[in-house]
Amino acid sequence: MTAAGDAVGKLTRWVDDFPAPGIRFADLTPVFADHDGFRAVIDALRAIAPDTELVAGIDARGFLLASGVAVGKGCGVLAVRKGGKLPPPVLSREYDLEYGTARLEIPADGIDIQGKRVLLIDDVLATGGTIVAAAELLTEAGAHVVATAVVLELSALQGRKKIGGRSELGELTALVQI
Repeated sequence: MTAAGDAVGKLTRWVDDFPAPGIRFADLTPVFADHDGFRAVIDALRAIAPDTELVAGIDARGFLLASGVAVGKGCGVLAVRKGGKLPPPVLSREYDLEYGTARLEIPADGIDIQGKRVLLIDDVLATGGTIVAAAELLTEAGAHVVATAVVLELSALQGRKKIGGRSELGELTALVQI
């Protein structure tokens, strides 16, 4: 196993019935709080899509990851925000979660991502709705998602199957699959 995989395996905190009954939440916060664990995860993610021009991180833990990766790659970072957190105008996409619905947004102006090669990052792949919504937003804004990466994939929820062969996601990489 890789250093990132070891850190995720040792440090992930599992919380039952959060945020809703029947959900088992994978809390990667302890991995990020550990210097060696966080460094291993950032290094592993940074190796994905070497020709990236922009790293997009999905609210909120994806921000932490994308920021570290962008600094290491020498490029900018874009926060893909939860609905209602950005001033208008925004591009917006609603999607389904395993426990409800949510909305993601990116700025509709002020940041030119037209034609940029983007690495899309999130912490966990569960059902796939969040990643698909983020990729659709970036594509709508004219970006080209060259790769999508997550730290942890919860295979039982079949998010990868839902995503299928969607070209707007680029290649999907999970550092750890359980």
